[in-house]
Amino acid sequence: MFVQQLEPVADSLSLSALVAALPLVTVLVLLGGVRMRAHYAGPIGLAVAVLVAWLPYGMPVGQTLSGAAQGAVFGLFPIMWIVVNALWVYRMTVRTGHFDVLRRSFGRLSDDPRVQALVIAFCFGALLEALAGFGAPVAICSVMLVALGFDPVRAAVVALVANTAPVAFGAMATPVVTLAQVTGEPLDSVASVVGRQTPLLALVVPLLLVALVDGRRGLRETWVPALACGIAFAVAQFTVSNYLSVQLADIAAALIGAVALVAVPAARRPAEGRVRAAALTGVRGDDLDGDDLDRDDPRPEVLRAYAPYALIVAVFSIAQIGPVKELLAKATRTFDWPFLDVAAPDGKPVGGNVFSLPLLATGGTLVLVAGAATAVVLRVAVRDALREWAATVRELRHAILTVTSVLALAYVMNLSGQAAGIGHFVAAAGAGLAFLSPVLGWFGVAVSGSDTSANALFGALQVTAARESGLSPDLLAAANSSGGVLGKMISPQNLTIACAAVGLKGREGDLLRKVLPWSLALLLVMCLIVVAQSSFLLGWMLP
Repeated sequence: MFVQQLEPVADSLSLSALVAALPLVTVLVLLGGVRMRAHYAGPIGLAVAVLVAWLPYGMPVGQTLSGAAQGAVFGLFPIMWIVVNALWVYRMTVRTGHFDVLRRSFGRLSDDPRVQALVIAFCFGALLEALAGFGAPVAICSVMLVALGFDPVRAAVVALVANTAPVAFGAMATPVVTLAQVTGEPLDSVASVVGRQTPLLALVVPLLLVALVDGRRGLRETWVPALACGIAFAVAQFTVSNYLSVQLADIAAALIGAVALVAVPAARRPAEGRVRAAALTGVRGDDLDGDDLDRDDPRPEVLRAYAPYALIVAVFSIAQIGPVKELLAKATRTFDWPFLDVAAPDGKPVGGNVFSLPLLATGGTLVLVAGAATAVVLRVAVRDALREWAATVRELRHAILTVTSVLALAYVMNLSGQAAGIGHFVAAAGAGLAFLSPVLGWFGVAVSGSDTSANALFGALQVTAARESGLSPDLLAAANSSGGVLGKMISPQNLTIACAAVGLKGREGDLLRKVLPWSLALLLVMCLIVVAQSSFLLGWMLP
């Protein structure tokens, strides 16, 4: 058995945490500073994590490699499993021409690219996050924005920044459910506090999106629809997460936010011509002119264009029905991971010793089912559908390498005690714990790309630190998840997915430099919110 150490470097928690941060720092520097491609930076970061685990942290090489293998498997299934199948559905709509129909349908809601960014990246992306998560919203929404004429870099940045407010309740509230499980706190208690933090982000993000598309002019001209969308989303997310159903929080918020946006007259006001739209999106004006955007599609074809996403909603909704959910769960296989026997510093076995394989009760499999139904509705032959699936895997081969290596890195950091050392260092902040608590979640998601993983990693630690410092356990547990959502846009996993989707192969570093300032700025906002909620300023907000 390998027992994790928190202070292996000179018996110093601060020095140990500094060394433990080397793998993540390596990846971020290679991406943002050296501009190395992510499928090279990921494996190099993994090598650094293995060396740190083996040398200063004393984890046996065999167990280190076994932990890395488990992370790689998790990266393939369920994470890339859902991304591959989500993009497969998209490729079938492109093949049949129905993606263009959907694009024209969204374009008819408004020809203003700033409003289109809100409809697609914020509202539709939130719906996809609610149903699937794990990178699917970034992949699909960025492609849709490019199809509407957005510059690929801008489309990817908008999709990444938009994928924040819904993340904590994404994938049918999997992150929050996981947080409740690992902390032992009641789900309703934790979810109600998260539902009083992330809606505040929803007020800011739509305004930020229109500014990203068109700068100060965009903010000045479209702040009314942006604010209306944000307020409706925030109110719906707060109300549903606190009083109705945690699992339905993002679905309700996405739909109500979209309705509120479309209902604002300013959102339907024509933009200042095709030339202005071209200037905003960075494409040639003649690409936006012509009959394409003005073509009237037959109603049956419009319905078919929306069918894939309606099918995804239907399949995921059916999967949440009690008997169906239990039936799907029976296919889950749980077993001891070979060559791995790790104990936490207190001597208790860690959860990573056991691996769970949800064959049916996972988003990727449900999207696959919806994809099969999509092939029938769109009249795609079986052979063509299989070819598109194989082409999707081939297209994502570099993304698959990146994601598996980054998840392997995360598992090595978790199992060796590197992540726990960093967590305890932050938790020792004393009076500054309320401010640093979201930072811990942000760090966890930046490493793993998953709010669920960050909650599983640091959730219990946040609760323990809260009790020792006299703060609310629910507040800090929720802060871990709410801060974590802001780390998603800089996660190498999500950056790679965004680049793969819009054809920016090898430009993950460019995206990182564009989204990192916004990630840090929004993280600061969340830190200040948590500090205020821990004091008399906003303490009244807590249940």
